[in-house]
Amino acid sequence: MKMIKSLGQYIREYKWVSIITPIFMMLEVVFETLIPKMMSSIVDYGINVPGGDMQHIYKMGAIMLALALGSLLTGIGGGVFAAKASTGFAKNVRKAMFEKIQTYSFSNIDKFSTAGLITRLTTDVTNVQNAYQMILRMCIRAPLSMIFAMVMAFLVSPEIATVYLIAVFFLAIVLAIIIRFAMKYFSNAFKKYDDLNATVQENVSAIRVVKAYVREEHEMSRMEKASDSIYQTLVKAENMVILNSPFMQITVYTCILLISWLGANMIVSETLTTGELMQLLTYCMNILMSLMMISMIFVMLSMSIASGERIVQVLDEEPDIKNPEQPCYEVKDGSITFENVEFSYQSGASEPVLKDIDLQIRSGETIGILGGTGSAKTSLVNLISRLYDVTEGRVLVGGRDVRDYDLEVLRNEVAVVLQKNTLFSGTVLENLRWGNENATEEECREACRLACADEFVSAMPEGYHTYIEQGGNNVSGGQKQRLCIARALLKKPKVLILDDSTSAVDTATDAKIRKAFREDLPGITKIIIAQRISSIESADRIIVMEEGRIDGFGTHEQLLATNEIYRDVYEAQTGRDADFDEVGGEA
Repeated sequence: MKMIKSLGQYIREYKWVSIITPIFMMLEVVFETLIPKMMSSIVDYGINVPGGDMQHIYKMGAIMLALALGSLLTGIGGGVFAAKASTGFAKNVRKAMFEKIQTYSFSNIDKFSTAGLITRLTTDVTNVQNAYQMILRMCIRAPLSMIFAMVMAFLVSPEIATVYLIAVFFLAIVLAIIIRFAMKYFSNAFKKYDDLNATVQENVSAIRVVKAYVREEHEMSRMEKASDSIYQTLVKAENMVILNSPFMQITVYTCILLISWLGANMIVSETLTTGELMQLLTYCMNILMSLMMISMIFVMLSMSIASGERIVQVLDEEPDIKNPEQPCYEVKDGSITFENVEFSYQSGASEPVLKDIDLQIRSGETIGILGGTGSAKTSLVNLISRLYDVTEGRVLVGGRDVRDYDLEVLRNEVAVVLQKNTLFSGTVLENLRWGNENATEEECREACRLACADEFVSAMPEGYHTYIEQGGNNVSGGQKQRLCIARALLKKPKVLILDDSTSAVDTATDAKIRKAFREDLPGITKIIIAQRISSIESADRIIVMEEGRIDGFGTHEQLLATNEIYRDVYEAQTGRDADFDEVGGEA
């Protein structure tokens, strides 16, 4: 019921077509049910009378034609309205899911996985859409057709109609058993679609790496394995569903034989006419075909229930990070304070990712962050823009707890260039304007100048109107990083965080970017995560991270004198055997 209530609200816009469709289906069933009675009348009172009654045949034939035409038109009308209602319903569900996902924090997205969310937005919504269309049409048509045919059969001959009741009862038991087992397999199959989508997404996004390492066969093997897993599960489900067919066929032919035998005896004893027997045989097929449709409905509903539950999980998921009831809409300055901060990605984790973090950064300072892989550098800066919330303690920006700010205001004032740089399909200008949709072309050029991107953008065939392929595949890694930095600068933030965002840029260009930041962005607090000491040695102060703790915090000279980790890294990168790029190495 919870699932129906959650999804039912997305039908409201299409409630009238959802109401009209069953009415059309009802009329179609009425027309179809009356046709056998007209046919019986033709046989008994038009053909089986001495000399035949052509006038009666023409009259009943005309009525049959009108009924058939009515059935056709109402069937078409029902199909059109059902399609409109189901596609509109699916549109609303997709929109609601997409809007809900936009409110998710990083931890919410981690819970579902990107591939899992894509499956729910596509395959699962399509299953629910098909099920809703079937509910509007078949769920009305099939039961009504069976009931009307049963009523008409009892009106003609209660003795023979009893055969139908026994057949319906038998098939209902068989169907219930089949659906119970099939639903389990369908539920498992949809979970495996997530794995398949993850494989496809990973392969397509990293196709250049796959080809560079000649791993096509390995990837095809992974794809085959994921596909085969779904195949095996669906085969088991279909093997259960297909059992419905032989039971249905046995029941149909048994009913025909029993009705023919009983009907023949009743015709001989003159308690049944030939036309009535034909009418009963037609109702027999109507009833059993309705049962077949009902079995298909149950199979489709079994699939859609599993999909619907997965959709509702997305819609009911509460974002971990929300706006406060009375948010603050102004960030005073770029000062940052960490007070007794601890952080874990999962509640109840045995060991926090960040622990004992106490830190004060003055507004306008340039802060470098250095540390080994897994030292929680990124986790530290993610707390500043509230991409995650602290587990204990608090983070202050501009003198206020980040949890007091309106999320949009905070993230506009704290610009982050993440480790994984992403460009979207569109022109260079369109990508830059993600930072400020109202930025002029001159403002975009200025941001690119500061990020040392103006030179290569101007050299492109169409300059700032050059089209960027999806993911930025037609620009180098270093160019992508500089465009992402320029995009962040267009926000004109009070805090700028560069998370290893110049790793693909040569040292000469890196130095130019740092110089531009120092000279042209004096009022912005700049936090730079880097692996190269040359990228951060000119910073006002440098944080050294080790296993989620701050191991050292001071100037370049202070850390060389007092911090062993910093000194070791410095000597490794500047010593005679160091192999870091000193002349350039843009990707």
